[in-house]
Amino acid sequence: MTIQQPARQTTDLAMFGGDRAVPRELGIRPWPMVTGQDEQAVHRVLRSGRFTSASSGEQEIAGLEREWARFVGTEHCVAVSNGTAALSVALGAAGVEPGDEVIVPALSFIGSATAPLHLMAVPVFVDIDPVTFNLDPAALEAAITSRTKAIVVVHLHGLPADMDRITEIAARHGITVVEDAAQAHGARYRGRSVGSIGAVNTFSLNVSKNLATCGEGGLITTDDADVATRALMLRQFGELIPARGERSYVAHLLGWNCKPNAIQAAFTRSRLTQLPAEMAVREENVGRLLGRLAAYPGFLVPQVPQDRTHAWHILRIRVEPAAFGLADELAGPLRSVLQRALRAEGVPAVPYQLQPLPAQRVFTGRRGFGGYPWALPGVVDRPYRPGDFPATLRVLDDSFTIQKAHLHPDSGPLLDRYADAFDKVWLNREALAAIAATTDYTPHWERASEIADTEWAGAFDAR
Repeated sequence: MTIQQPARQTTDLAMFGGDRAVPRELGIRPWPMVTGQDEQAVHRVLRSGRFTSASSGEQEIAGLEREWARFVGTEHCVAVSNGTAALSVALGAAGVEPGDEVIVPALSFIGSATAPLHLMAVPVFVDIDPVTFNLDPAALEAAITSRTKAIVVVHLHGLPADMDRITEIAARHGITVVEDAAQAHGARYRGRSVGSIGAVNTFSLNVSKNLATCGEGGLITTDDADVATRALMLRQFGELIPARGERSYVAHLLGWNCKPNAIQAAFTRSRLTQLPAEMAVREENVGRLLGRLAAYPGFLVPQVPQDRTHAWHILRIRVEPAAFGLADELAGPLRSVLQRALRAEGVPAVPYQLQPLPAQRVFTGRRGFGGYPWALPGVVDRPYRPGDFPATLRVLDDSFTIQKAHLHPDSGPLLDRYADAFDKVWLNREALAAIAATTDYTPHWERASEIADTEWAGAFDAR
């Protein structure tokens, strides 16, 4: 993108030599926090000599499973090695098989769609609601076929999806609902915790998440004892591992090796005791930031329906071209210019995903298992068509996100300075709008395709 420096009204902007709104010394606090309590939990495991779920008498993994089930309000919890493994294991435990269709929102992390692919199931993508950024129930109903076995409901950025409408549609068609709550620890929908509403549900404990571990981890929750048992078997070679006593080494079904790590489980157990207090402070800090941004009609802040709460894992802000005196088709260039201006001020404004999931090369190029599962008999070919996902494309074009910086409880002063940066940008809106109106611009998804072409062409050249 070519930036032309305007002749007026830019002296205070850092992108043209002014002082930053966010001092460099006021940096992002490390996440996850590591307290003395967390360190003691890790040392406890080291002293025990029991490090995985295959260790007879191991207590940390079972303790985390018990405590997370209690926190969420489910009968069972199964810990696994990471969040994507949690989703694959959950779908497998729910009975998803090769050739089945699994509905997935078009905007999410890649793991939401590759998890069914690992089971040789076909991901079927649907558009999102442009206000909540979650799966659009109307698009969901239109995508259901006789082969649909499950719906992966992603609570994107930490806001619960419209679970009543989704579960009603699923029940009518006899389809399993799987909540992907990787970004939504502690969020609630109509008084219920996410991860307790679907038939089987998953969380990630990746180091970036609101409830994190010191690396990777995943959790599966369910009220169905049979599903929980199958998940336990799938996580470790199809075996039934006794809590105590000798291991039989008998594989009852085809499983994976998705064992969790006891050190990481102990770390998360410690973090869990601190989660409610951190959630309350984060709600206050983020609320203050978004309250200031909401005063400017050019920035559309996340909306939270009254019947749910937001975990605030990621903050997504959309731009409104009309408030800057621009035509609607200039939303993308405007977002790009504002994003650059904010970054110069010290706000880490970045995209979240560059293209819709169905545009990813693994799906458009049918790069699964030698063309499978798409080559299985009866599977309907659904080529990617951008026109099928207008809301997803628009949101990708006109929004940016703030990630991780707001997670630490002590981030309040930093977020206040972020709000100051938005103040500066808004005061200079005429100059920035003039730049947006004359700049060259390529949408995210086109740039992502160009990057993919280059990476794939050179992937093996250097070997």
